[in-house]
Amino acid sequence: MRIRHVLPVLLAPWLFTAALANPYETTLKNGLRIIVKEDRRAPTAVQMVWYRIGSMDEVDGASGVAHVLEHMMFKGTPSVGPGEFNKRVAAAGGRDNAFTSRDYTAYFQQVPKEKLDEMMQLEADRMRHLNVDAKEFAQEIKVVMEERRMRTDDNPQAKLFEQMNATAFQAHPYRRPIIGWMNDLETMTAADAKAWYDTWYVPNNAYVVITGDVDHQAVFALAEKHYGPLEGRALPVRKQQIEPAQEGARRVSVKAPAELPVLIMGYKAPILRDADKDSEPYALDMLSAILDGHDAARFNKKLVREDKVAQSIGVEYDATARGPGMIYLHGTPSEGHGVADLEAALRAEIARLQKDGISEQELKRAKAQLLASQVYKLDSMFGQAMEIGQTESAGIPYQQLNRMLEKLQKVSAADVQAVAKKYFTDDTLTVGILEPQPLDGKPRRPAVAIRH
Repeated sequence: MRIRHVLPVLLAPWLFTAALANPYETTLKNGLRIIVKEDRRAPTAVQMVWYRIGSMDEVDGASGVAHVLEHMMFKGTPSVGPGEFNKRVAAAGGRDNAFTSRDYTAYFQQVPKEKLDEMMQLEADRMRHLNVDAKEFAQEIKVVMEERRMRTDDNPQAKLFEQMNATAFQAHPYRRPIIGWMNDLETMTAADAKAWYDTWYVPNNAYVVITGDVDHQAVFALAEKHYGPLEGRALPVRKQQIEPAQEGARRVSVKAPAELPVLIMGYKAPILRDADKDSEPYALDMLSAILDGHDAARFNKKLVREDKVAQSIGVEYDATARGPGMIYLHGTPSEGHGVADLEAALRAEIARLQKDGISEQELKRAKAQLLASQVYKLDSMFGQAMEIGQTESAGIPYQQLNRMLEKLQKVSAADVQAVAKKYFTDDTLTVGILEPQPLDGKPRRPAVAIRH
């Protein structure tokens, strides 16, 4: 949860209870789950199809295949020609896209509600009838390689983050980039993409989330009509890969053209496995908000405005994921300062927090911001579908969303101080440094830490 909005007071829990009370669910005989959230405020509907398959399910030598298959999903079926999917969504007055993460691959359309029937037909068609044409693949793999060049190879901050993950994780698949290593993309074939599709793109490895001005019973009937005839299939056993305990700080540096250096400090941290029983991830969420939730947060106030040691600074932590978690501190030193100065300043702020804790006022403000971010999500049909889908992708039932908000509100100042003491330790720290290099005659990229 990342927070950029502020409310002056804590929000009443009943606001969330009322908003999240109505998701309805059914499971088709082929194993496909259908989750419907009714929201009558606008005559639109969002359909999201989530596949429980992401880059963490790839194997060495085939990195990037999940993302490549995402691209191929728009290349047509026997009944829908290449590129026609997007055209039909646009003709319906809607928008669509897709995204691949470490944990899942998802596809969505947002359309006038009367067009939902057509969208479900289109998604069901490509769930099991995709054409993985060799000629189309040959063109699309070039697009993906160019995407890698632009977003990673030519982006020094993205290269740094890629190397950070490869250093921080040694056994777990999170060490591989979502977009894939270039050599793997160069040697990938249409057969590789087809095998991925045939193995994982089945109804019993997916769930559909629909939000908007719809009736859930009508949606269930449409789901049975379009998705019901598709056959499920047994899935391969996924072998869990456990990251060995880190026993000392690791460091990696990347030399690349950039205006200024960048520092990233990544600490191993727990994530939610049981929304009701776990407690530390909630405290880490609150810690992130206190350090970097708004302009007056600790890091920005102290390191950017007062000490002027940093030009920019931020904190990233995601409490929901299938794999292991990390909390990242990242920043760019201001003119006249280096990464060593910034690292020392960050360490000093961490030590101060570990020793002195936080104030009740800081805690109250952070809670208001975290809860406010949830309210703003509820204002968006797409945001509601995303929240349900992402929660489910991490193995946490969407029915636990209310409980997660309740537990956030119960976090104490002592809880925040305790996780700062426990997890901001060099034993689990990976430090990444971007060493800027000149690029004569070409524009230089701004030095802002970027995650992909």
